[in-house]
Amino acid sequence: MNDMVTIPREEYERLLEAAEDLADMAAYHRIKADIAAGREELIPSEFADRIIDGESPLRVYREYRGLTQAALAEAAGVNRVQIADIESRRKSGSIDTVRKLAEALRLTIDDLV
Repeated sequence: MNDMVTIPREEYERLLEAAEDLADMAAYHRIKADIAAGREELIPSEFADRIIDGESPLRVYREYRGLTQAALAEAAGVNRVQIADIESRRKSGSIDTVRKLAEALRLTIDDLV
């Protein structure tokens, strides 16, 4: 059955805007619930901006956690030179290395790539 309804464009655009607002509110409440449950972490905007601007996520999160390359290397069980290479983007690091770094920083691999 093809029921059709005709409405003025102005009303259609108002309904689209209301649907977008509702989707934004739902996303906000999901994130808020994830934060309250400890499934999501907020970082200060200056750190997020650095990642958005193209800086190495590994460097940004390492500095956000207050770690030196040496301290992170020890915590993750990787070589400090590997961290320097990944942060400078000379190398990308193996999946195993990135996994160890993510675990040491209490992140997911996706946060670092």
